[in-house]
Amino acid sequence: MRNIDKGAGTLNSIRAKGYVLVEIRSIVHSCRVARALLLVVGLASAVAPLSARGRKKHEDFGLGFSTEISAPENEVLQAVETVVDDGIIQGSFEYNKDKYIEKANGVGSSSLFPEWKDPGTVFYKVRTQVLAPANFEETRDEGTLAVRYVVQSRDPHRTILRIDAVFVEDFRRTAHASDGSVESAEFKDIQDHVDALELQKTEAQQSEKHRQEELARQALERKSEEDETVALASAQTSVQALEKHVEDLRRQAERVIKAPGAQLKSAPFHTASNLKSLDAGTEVVIVVATPYWYGIETEDGQHGWIHRDQLEPLP
Repeated sequence: MRNIDKGAGTLNSIRAKGYVLVEIRSIVHSCRVARALLLVVGLASAVAPLSARGRKKHEDFGLGFSTEISAPENEVLQAVETVVDDGIIQGSFEYNKDKYIEKANGVGSSSLFPEWKDPGTVFYKVRTQVLAPANFEETRDEGTLAVRYVVQSRDPHRTILRIDAVFVEDFRRTAHASDGSVESAEFKDIQDHVDALELQKTEAQQSEKHRQEELARQALERKSEEDETVALASAQTSVQALEKHVEDLRRQAERVIKAPGAQLKSAPFHTASNLKSLDAGTEVVIVVATPYWYGIETEDGQHGWIHRDQLEPLP
């Protein structure tokens, strides 16, 4: 009883000092507020823009990318056109689950870059409404991401390629420089296409060389089998055989378009740019043969690529 009375007396004493209770309540309230603030900060960190995490140094941004490719200008142009039209921007993303930025479009110009006045062919690829893309300096808002490609011929066998990327916010119009990830990834894609073109060209040259060697060997064998007693008869036979062989070779090399609307491509890829549409029954000559694509020459002398399924032998 004495303990209870003592406790009651203490409580009465505290109640008599109202400011003590107010202070205690204030402390409890502050603790609750602090916990709530910590929760909000934690949620904000979880949804913070990807580009705000793992920041790089300021001097790592805005350097651009320039390199020399050991290939003629026309091959590099074909590769760049293919990459510009592929609909994606490599080396950046909006969310962790993404591998790259999709829904990009190749365009003729972009106001996000100053006008290019130096020699060379310029391409642009743009994606609008991008949310804080990764690998651009301090991005926190929605805006437009643009990539510029400049192709310059150095000599018949070497080409200079320059790539620059920038992100500009829609609201504040603030420009954010790239750390080079987009430029490097886009270059790798272009280099892969150039390597594929070079490989196909080398294979075509080797195939033609082997064909010529085989034809020469066959001709030499036929000549060695002839003798003087049947020279005239064998000559006549040889002419007939040669004409038949030429006709066979012609039929092997010539094809016709199966159906109307077949697209003549600038490179052996479905995403390559279209050169022209061919009508059904159009005769073409196969110049280069690969497992899936034929390099052909049309009747008017134009060269390009077409998928083998769109061709059929001469009737």
